[in-house]
Amino acid sequence: MTNFYKVFAIFLSILLISSFACTDTKSEIKKETTQTNPIPTPLPKKEYRIKIIRTFQHDKEAFTQGLIYFKGFLYESTGLNGKSSLRKLDVKTGKVIKKINVGEKYFSEGIAIHDNKIYMLTWLNRTCFVYDLETFKLINEFSYYGEGWGLTTFDDKLLMSDGKNIIRVINPTNFSLDKAINILDENSPVQFINELELVDNILYANIWQSDKIAMIDINTGLVISYLDMTSLREMLPSTEGIDVLNGIAYNNDSKTFYATGKNWPLLFEFVIE
Repeated sequence: MTNFYKVFAIFLSILLISSFACTDTKSEIKKETTQTNPIPTPLPKKEYRIKIIRTFQHDKEAFTQGLIYFKGFLYESTGLNGKSSLRKLDVKTGKVIKKINVGEKYFSEGIAIHDNKIYMLTWLNRTCFVYDLETFKLINEFSYYGEGWGLTTFDDKLLMSDGKNIIRVINPTNFSLDKAINILDENSPVQFINELELVDNILYANIWQSDKIAMIDINTGLVISYLDMTSLREMLPSTEGIDVLNGIAYNNDSKTFYATGKNWPLLFEFVIE
């Protein structure tokens, strides 16, 4: 009987530990998905198309994860363990003006610029690095739950994607969650939301493994249209190693967009019509 009670006690302990672990995990997931927007009534989608203005050279070795245009320069994060980096680029030549490498254990993801700082997500490390905009010196780190994919600015906040249909609104001072926004195409969740750019309350989001960019009303979370980007891929040389479309940035001075992809040798400037 003694052995029976010992076995029973061990079994009960395992159940209790598992129960607490599940509760903790569920509470974290619940925290990330609470305060979501109410489901609005879907509206008919508008049709838009892109018009390519010009092309520029882009480093084919850059596994593009994040792209920003800021005060005359492009800022780019590149991924892959052992190849992740933060870069400042000359738009016209594609030349890398400044670059730092990220540690081998990190897979860099999306970036955003806020208050003269660059925020960089990592994919599975649950770490956001904060760099000085001018020097690229690491000045802070934050942790978060889940995966890191895309990042952009939203007034005095940040918008973050994690590959699911939820966009997190993040406080940049401590990286805490302010609220979350459900992203829907009519009544269906939009999955694989990746790199982000916000322009006039429209969130432009790369959809991973596709040649399309979703246009999302950030106030409702509804997709209002998709941009067909296949014309960009058709202009790429037929060489090996070219990966998926990823990376979108906006030039407020010229009112034009930039887009590229992972290991793409070209960067495209375009307008939306």
